[in-house]
Amino acid sequence: MIMDNNDILVRLRYALNIRDIDMVKIFKLGDVELTVEEVRKLLIKSKDTYRYNNAVDDYDEIEEKEENIKCNNRMLESFLNGLIIFKRGKQDPKPGQPEIPVLKNSENPNNMMLKKLKIALSLTSDDVIDILKETGVILTKGELSALLRKEGHKHYKECGDKYARNFIKGLAIKNRG
Repeated sequence: MIMDNNDILVRLRYALNIRDIDMVKIFKLGDVELTVEEVRKLLIKSKDTYRYNNAVDDYDEIEEKEENIKCNNRMLESFLNGLIIFKRGKQDPKPGQPEIPVLKNSENPNNMMLKKLKIALSLTSDDVIDILKETGVILTKGELSALLRKEGHKHYKECGDKYARNFIKGLAIKNRG
């Protein structure tokens, strides 16, 4: 099953137990103005997600019901930047550093999500490894380090959907019991 950015938002909302009104605040902190209704449309799973669910047979019917807003990488990154501010507070930029971080639309959204959630939730590398272990995924510190590196670094490794999905699932287990 392939995760898109809308699916990441849906899963994060559940795992972190975020209300719609808080989603609006988080997006605003990330410099994206959305209404509660627009957030709800972002949280509708896309038609492609349903293709892997055997309970749904009539995909054309889904398309008619859907009024979802597609979440692109920039919007997801803005949400995650807002989540960092929401959870940890706004930091003053260091001298010579831009006030608003430059958005990197080309980066793999799973790597970006993993890095930014680690920051937002004040997680150590051991915490991330333990969260993944809760879901049966074993990851070494070296492998995690490769997932957290900048794209283009010689030891960079792309974070697959398996790691991203299981990390969010582990967060849900940790936060919801």
